[in-house]
This record gives sequence, structure tokens and C-alpha cells, in this order.
Amino acid sequence: MAPSTARRRSRFSLRNPSWLYPLRGIAYFTTHRFLHPLLRGRLLPLALISIFILSLLFTFAYLPQVLFLSIFHGHLAWLNATILTLGEGAATIALLFEAFFVDETLVDVFDAVLVNEGLEELVGQERVLRSTEEGDARRRLGSPTSSAVYSPFSIRQIVEFVVFLPLNLIPGVGVPIFLLLTGYRAGPLHHWRYFKLLGYGKKERKAAVKRRGLRYTWFGTVALLLQLIPGLSMLFLLTTAAGSALWVVELEKARARPEGQGVNAGVNGEVDVIEDDVPDDVPDDVPDDPPPEYTDDTV
Repeated sequence: MAPSTARRRSRFSLRNPSWLYPLRGIAYFTTHRFLHPLLRGRLLPLALISIFILSLLFTFAYLPQVLFLSIFHGHLAWLNATILTLGEGAATIALLFEAFFVDETLVDVFDAVLVNEGLEELVGQERVLRSTEEGDARRRLGSPTSSAVYSPFSIRQIVEFVVFLPLNLIPGVGVPIFLLLTGYRAGPLHHWRYFKLLGYGKKERKAAVKRRGLRYTWFGTVALLLQLIPGLSMLFLLTTAAGSALWVVELEKARARPEGQGVNAGVNGEVDVIEDDVPDDVPDDVPDDPPPEYTDDTV
């Protein structure tokens, strides 16, 4: 790699660290009121359900896990059992998200942010957009012209989550390893909608994930940490979708720059902003044909 290219990549990564985007999504969602109606309706009842699930887990599963982990972790058993129980709750709640079709709302959040940030042309490739006279970005969202999925349900991801749980038994480093591995798998799924808007197939998706492998890992890890906060996992799922869209906005700005300015352009116009030393084993279990499109209801 040429030194100038390495410096450009380094500067871009420092200015736009991927782990910040889930946090930026919180600020963006909070300060843009047109997104707030998407939090109401079906999501508030589901938030109560998530609190109920966590209450059950901490009532019946927490103390037994503390006792078991104390064999390996000693005084750290309380902390590690808390993270383990929250992780179990996050997995259960994720299944509920699919059951209650919350993914539709995540698509609306993602698309509304892109439209509000000037990427109407990108969203318009897969969705009808109403006139600007309709009002804010959310109200401009029409029906999708094809299947619209924010993050496809992955059986493999759930299985791996369960398989990785025993890593929490390793004293000291077990919990961080568990979070990083889970984030490594979950991170790229937050850009599934982006890949669809770009018209990517499986081959292009894998190439894009490989180029941003470490950045997706950090994004997914921070997103997972937010999901572990009791009672707020629903809210942070929405704000993470907003943060994912903000990352797309930066990627699209970089794609639009003339060659030689800013970051280096990768294949198919994708922005190559991450180190070459990334893992080859990128998630490829998500289906090429996502679930059928939904009936639009943007509140």
C-alpha cells in the first residue's frame, strides 16, 4: 500500500470511527422530531415486554448463574453473570423483534435519515418517495418497490450467540472476547439495507464487508453494548439504525469525491477506508432473497 493511501485511510478512520456511529444515532434520533412517531405505537408495548423478559431472567436465572460462575471467576462472578443474563435477554428480545415485525420500523428510520440527509436518489431506487410538499422526511416515505429489510433474521447468528456464551466462563478476558465476536457477526447486518439500495449481490456484499471488517466489528460491538442496557434495548435498536444511516451518509459523500481527494475508492465505487488485514470469514449466511415486502405504515 502506498504511504499516501495509508495516511488517507488513517485520517478518515480517525475522523469517522465506526464505534461512534451508534452513539451519534442517539443524538440524531433525539434531536430530529420527525423520527419520534416511529418510537410510538407497537414499540412502546414491546418495550414493556422486554422489561418483563429481563425481570424474569434476573429473578430466576441470575443467581444460579452467579453461583456457577463463582467457581471460575470468584468475585467477578456478579459482574459476568449480569452481562451473561443481559445477553440472554438481548437474544430473546431479538426473536421477539422478528415476531412483531419491528424490522419495518427500522427500515423507515434508516430510509428517513438518508432522505433527510439528501440521499433521496439512493432511497428512491427501492422506494416510492412522495413530494417535498408532504412535509418531513418520514412523511415522504412511500411504499417500498421491492422487499425492504433492515437486518435479515439469521439462525446462524442466534446459534453462534448461544455457542459463544461459554466464553464468559474465561476469567478476565472472556466477556470482552464474547462481545467482540458477537459484534463481528452482527455489525455487517446493520448495512444490509444499504447493500440492497446499492443493488449488491452476495459477492459484492462479502467484498464490502471484508474491506470494512474491523470497522463493522467495532460498530456491532457498541450496538450490542447498547442492547444490553435494561429497558432501553428497543430505543437503542432504533437509534442504532439512525447511526447506521449516518455512516452510510459519510460513505456516500466519500464515494462522490473525485479520485485523489480524501479516501481511496475501492471496487465498484465502494470506499476502501479500512486496513487490509481483515478476516476473510465474513458473515455469508444471510439469504439472498429476504422476506416479502411489507405493507407501508410509517405512522
